[in-house]
Amino acid sequence: MPMHQVGMGESIPSIAADNGFFWETIWNHGQNAGLKAKRKDPNQLMPGDQVFIPDLTKKTESRGTDASHKFKLKGTPIKLKMQLNMLDQPRANEPYVLKIDDQLTKGTLDGQGKLEATIPPNARGGQLLLNGGKEVIPVRLGDLNPVDDPSGAKQRLNNLGFPCGGEDSAVTDQMKSALKQFQDKFKLPTTGELDAATKSKLQELHP
Repeated sequence: MPMHQVGMGESIPSIAADNGFFWETIWNHGQNAGLKAKRKDPNQLMPGDQVFIPDLTKKTESRGTDASHKFKLKGTPIKLKMQLNMLDQPRANEPYVLKIDDQLTKGTLDGQGKLEATIPPNARGGQLLLNGGKEVIPVRLGDLNPVDDPSGAKQRLNNLGFPCGGEDSAVTDQMKSALKQFQDKFKLPTTGELDAATKSKLQELHP
């Protein structure tokens, strides 16, 4: 059984694309049921996770040579979704340029500061440019860890404006302080711990 060890920046869509599969084929494979139950989100894996990769099978079609034929490639597009706020207010209707690998997308944030773009399933990252290119926001793809792990909680806290330092799995005093600030703002019990209510709110605000 060929197994793949997940590295930094990898997700089920990127692993599937690199191996010639649709992401649903890998994620829904019976050999990956344990991983699916543990991680729940195909875009949020941890380095070191094991993913089963089945053997590729070829599909053939017989058609006459005296006519033209159309074939439709099936697959689910991968969507990148983001929401931008400043001082707790959405950055509504701002023009942007999104650079992901070699793909360039121009658009305008909606009234809630949201954007949605189709990207390659194995894209690694890029930049979001605002203010005519004067403001550059790095975009990392596949690096968001599950919220159950302290590293995933730290990533979300940092992105939501509650600085908690390095994004490793160590529970530090800085992380506890950031958790208390987050809990206080969203009227949760101020425990400074990554409890169930806090994880649920972090996941709601930063899926």
